[in-house]
Amino acid sequence: MKVRVESIHFNADRILVDFIEKKLSKLEQFYDQIIDVSVILKLENSGQIKDKILEAKIHVPGDTIFAKETDKTFESATDKAVDVLKRQIIKYKELQRTY
Repeated sequence: MKVRVESIHFNADRILVDFIEKKLSKLEQFYDQIIDVSVILKLENSGQIKDKILEAKIHVPGDTIFAKETDKTFESATDKAVDVLKRQIIKYKELQRTY
């Protein structure tokens, strides 16, 4: 599974990219036919608080699974997104079995 991380208007450090890749690679244990994952990291600048936005797209045969999470840190946004993606992958896999 190939993971591509893109940061908008800032440079993500290697530790953050490694953390995201490690978390997303765990999704392969739920569905082994994941083609690739695209992750976009953004900073939301609304007033005094700078929130971090993580968008993840997982490409599976014939479909795309998407999650978008906002939090104070990219690490916690990644954890939330992985939970959402895990549920969606399990649901997608169950739908594939019924057909």
